[in-house]
Amino acid sequence: MQNLIDIGIYILKGSVITFELFFVTIILSIPVGFIFSLGKISKFKILRVILSAYTWFFRGTPLLLQLFFTYFGLPAIGIKFSPFTAAAITFVLNYAAYFTEIFRAGLNSIDKGQYEAANVLGMNYFQTMVRIIIPQTFKRVIPPVCNEGISLVKDTALVSVIGMAEILRNAKEIVTREFIITPFIVAAVVYLLATTILVSLFNHLENKYLSYE
Repeated sequence: MQNLIDIGIYILKGSVITFELFFVTIILSIPVGFIFSLGKISKFKILRVILSAYTWFFRGTPLLLQLFFTYFGLPAIGIKFSPFTAAAITFVLNYAAYFTEIFRAGLNSIDKGQYEAANVLGMNYFQTMVRIIIPQTFKRVIPPVCNEGISLVKDTALVSVIGMAEILRNAKEIVTREFIITPFIVAAVVYLLATTILVSLFNHLENKYLSYE
C-alpha cells in the first residue's frame, strides 16, 4: 500500500508540468486562434493566404515533429529554448492552428441574413461582430473546443521526449526501475480523471449556452 502511495505521489509531481503546459496552451492558443480566424474570413487576400499556409503546415505535420524542430532543430541556427518554453511555443502554435479552423467554421456557420439584419438596424461591422456574430459563434464551437482540450491533455505526454518529467515519463521511470506495470495504471487513472473533469466542465457550458437550440 505504501509503495502504491509513493508511486502516486511521484506521478502526481509530473502532473504539475502536464497541467502547467495545458493551461498555458489553452490560455494562449484560444485567443490567437480566434484572432487568426477573423483574419481568414477578412477581405485581405494576402492575410488569408498567410494564415492558410500557417494552418496547413501546423495541422499537416505531426506535433512531435514540430516539438523536435523547436527544441533540437532551432539551436542549430542559434535559437535555444528551455524544454518548457520550447514545448509551450510548439503547443500554442499547433493548437492555435486547430482553433483557427474551428472558429472560422463557427463564424461561417452564422446565417448571412443576420449580418443584413444588423445592417438594417444601423450597426457597423464591429458592432455586428461583437453583439451578434461572436456570441453565437462561441456557443457553437464549444463541442469541438472540448475535443481539442481532451486531445491536449493527452498530447502533453509528448514532452517526455525532450526530457520533461511529466506524468508519463515519471511513470515510465518507475516501471523501468521496479519492473511493475502499476505506474502505468496510475498514470492512466490521472489522465482519465483530468479528461473527465474537462468533459464535465464543457458539458456544463453546453447545457448552459446551447439550450436555446
